[in-house]
Order: sequence, then C-alpha cells, then structure tokens
Amino acid sequence: MSDYSFTHDVEVRYHDLDPMGHVNNAVYASYFEQARIAYFEEVLDVPVDEIESVLANLEIDFRRPVEMDHDVTVALRVPELGETSIPMEYEVRADGAVAATGETVQVAVDGETKSSRPIPDSWREQIRTFEGL
Repeated sequence: MSDYSFTHDVEVRYHDLDPMGHVNNAVYASYFEQARIAYFEEVLDVPVDEIESVLANLEIDFRRPVEMDHDVTVALRVPELGETSIPMEYEVRADGAVAATGETVQVAVDGETKSSRPIPDSWREQIRTFEGL
C-alpha cells in the first residue's frame, strides 16, 4: 500500500450490495465522496454545506470485490494542487487489502456565479501543510 495522508472508515450497508453479494461498482464513488467530505471537514475545517467545489472528474479501477463483512477504509491524498483544481487519489481497502483505486478532481467554484475560481489561499495552505507539498 502506498503512503496516503488521510483515511476514513466507511460502513458497508446492505443496500450497497449487488445480487452477487459484492459492493456495487457505483457505490465506490459514494465511498470516495464520504472520504472527500471528511477530508474537507477535518483538514480544511470546512463544513459540508460550505464546501464550494464541484466534482469535475472521476476514475475508478477495481481490483477485488468488497463484501458486507469487510472492514472498509478509504485512503485519500492530494498529490498536487492546480490553480482552481484539487486532484485527489484514493485507495479503497477491504480488510487491509486494496480493493479499488481512483482519482477525482474537485474544482473550486464561486458560490454566486457558479464559475470556477482560484482555490482559496487558506485551503491551499492547509492542504500543503497537511500533505507536505
């Protein structure tokens, strides 16, 4: 497993499962979202209703199934910062083994105009400090 700066535990719920008893592929995006929201709240100290960013890109690679009885953790890191974008990398771990990897890109937006804007300086500084960038 790679070095990730942040982890967030998620609970596998019955309705996350497909007919084969595995976590449905679409649910992984929700697991990423749960970790991303926790990252913003814990690292940036920004409540979920004040996160002015949108998801611009999502990629997921699946390695092994996740099942109901697995302990699941999502690891997250920010490898770099753009002018308006925050790329994030993820590992979904089931019982400690990597089950999926992925990437998202968040874009900071102006709450009024809904246009992209530079990442707030306070976010940039907190991310750089937390990630060691």
